[in-house]
Amino acid sequence: QKLLNEIGLTQPPNEIARNTEQAVKSANKIGFPLVVRPSYVLGGRAMEIVYNNDDLKDYMEKAVQVSHSSPVLLDRFLNDAIEVDVDAVSDGDDVFVAGIMEHIEQAGVHSGDSACSLPPFSLSKSIQKRLSAQVGLLAKGLNVIGLMNTQFAIQGDDIFVLEVNPRASRTVPFVSKATGLPIAKIAVNCMVGNSLKSQGITQIPKMNYYYVKESVFPFIKFPGVDPLLGPEMKSTGEVMGIGKTFGEAFAKAQLAAGEILSTSGQAFISVKDIDKELAVIVAKELVSLGFKIFATSGTNDILNQAGIECNKVNKVREGKPHIVNMLEDKKINLIVNTTEDKDAIADSFSIRRTALQQKVFYTTTMAAAQATVEALKQREKSNVVSLQTLHKGYFS
Repeated sequence: QKLLNEIGLTQPPNEIARNTEQAVKSANKIGFPLVVRPSYVLGGRAMEIVYNNDDLKDYMEKAVQVSHSSPVLLDRFLNDAIEVDVDAVSDGDDVFVAGIMEHIEQAGVHSGDSACSLPPFSLSKSIQKRLSAQVGLLAKGLNVIGLMNTQFAIQGDDIFVLEVNPRASRTVPFVSKATGLPIAKIAVNCMVGNSLKSQGITQIPKMNYYYVKESVFPFIKFPGVDPLLGPEMKSTGEVMGIGKTFGEAFAKAQLAAGEILSTSGQAFISVKDIDKELAVIVAKELVSLGFKIFATSGTNDILNQAGIECNKVNKVREGKPHIVNMLEDKKINLIVNTTEDKDAIADSFSIRRTALQQKVFYTTTMAAAQATVEALKQREKSNVVSLQTLHKGYFS
């Protein structure tokens, strides 16, 4: 916090708590929702988003068992923020920003589970320039020599620093393959005294393609596990798609991850209130692509009001025939389902689990739904692009 204040960068409001009483007091000061996590854990272990004091109290009882004497960290959760990963190499004087990766899922999904795009698919050049400048300030402020990974959240024109790690990140191999530069080798050379300039490293090579990293999950192997993504990392691998457009790269990444995108059929949409406006946009796109829309009552009303032809379907608790019945009867080809509080997440568990078992493609964030629409627009046959052809000489 001290360093960020000195160099003029911003963090989400945050506090540290060692017991439930401190946590509740801090939460009332920061405001809900909160991202809460034990300190000194990896992979988002025991990390959650909490929406009220009761959930926070329940969480603190579990978190203390994980963190023991270490404090629990509380950060204000930034709704609908774009999360960004930046990998950089510093030689102590110069800082080389190797890759700015825009996450497809919004902030709140662990960076290891979120799909991401290099170069960014929606961030302005101005925001990217500011991100690079902030990374440079952090690297010099922390006296980093070698690799550094920084995670940011962006709300409108505001940039928030989420975390900084003066080490290699899991994204380094992805960035190396996308840029054609051996990032780890460059970093090691810096660590043994060779400057970036002496290695001929000044800027990222021009990128003529989009590269999308997608995570691979083991959910089908574990009966009863909820495939809903969140702050705790659940993926066990990753793949990459390459395309001339973001949509093509995202479509290839889904194919590589074993997901099947139906190009027409029947789509089910059920979203939380804050996502209703985006749901209208996604539904219109799906209708133009030839999909017939089904939705639960609240979403159905919004879509009908927007002039979109839609068919109402029951939630599971509303009785048969309901959406899970339709999934079991193979009448749904695509699902867009976003949830917020614990009750809604529990209610929609059977939808996600049945979709997984029936191999129906589903998204649980609106950002992923919009990316899926872009992928579905890729009607033309995609060409295979090899890294060896793109970066001839680097990987020989």
